[in-house]
This record gives sequence, C-alpha cells and structure tokens, in this order.
Amino acid sequence: MAKSSGRNRYLRRGGKAAGGGGGGLPGMGGGAPGANPLAQAQEMLAKAQQELADSRVEGTAGGGAVKVTMSGDQKVVGIELSPDVVDPDDVEMLQDLIMAAIADASEKASAMQADSFGSITGGLNLPGLGLQ
Repeated sequence: MAKSSGRNRYLRRGGKAAGGGGGGLPGMGGGAPGANPLAQAQEMLAKAQQELADSRVEGTAGGGAVKVTMSGDQKVVGIELSPDVVDPDDVEMLQDLIMAAIADASEKASAMQADSFGSITGGLNLPGLGLQ
C-alpha cells in the first residue's frame, strides 16, 4: 500500500498550497479573475427574479367578466370586475369567479417562472427557488 504524504492530492494538483491559486477540486481551479460560477449563477437568478417581479400575467373567469392581474412572482396586483357580474343576490358566484381568475393567473405565473428559471437551472428543480 502506498504511503500518503499527508497532503491532500487535490491540493497538490493546483490548489493554493501548490501555488495554483484555484480551488482544490479538479476542473474548478484557476480561471479568469472574477469568473466565479456560483456568483454568476446567483446574479442570473437575481436578475430572473427581478424580471419576474416586473412582469405581469392576466387570469380571467366568466368569459372575461373577472380579470386578475398577477406579477410573475405570483402576487396579485389588480382585479377588474365587469359591472354586470356584480349581483348582490349572488355573491357566491362572484367569489367563485374571482377564485377561478386567481387560479388561472397563478397557473400562468408558475409557467412563466418555470420557463425563466428553467433556462438558468437547466430544468433542475432546485429547492428554495419556489418552483413547482
């Protein structure tokens, strides 16, 4: 059995201890200054999250009588009701239509999130991103 020198073999390949200046894992060393893949991925995710927050989707119900506008990060930002759908004797129908429009908008916003983050994560469902 070969005797180890006590130094990690990855560090000998190009880590800081060997003067390589990079991380200790193969294939992760050196690189151009500022080319940190993790930092780049975090920047891309932050940009995608901001773009989602700024984008809008619209969900409808009742043939367009109820419209819900939602941001790409699934926050309701507006509700429009057609006057003819507001019937004081049938409040339950209006409530159902509002819920249906919210569900429609939420589904569209989820699809937008999946498209946006999917291009960054390569289709991986990474925990903590809020993807469904």
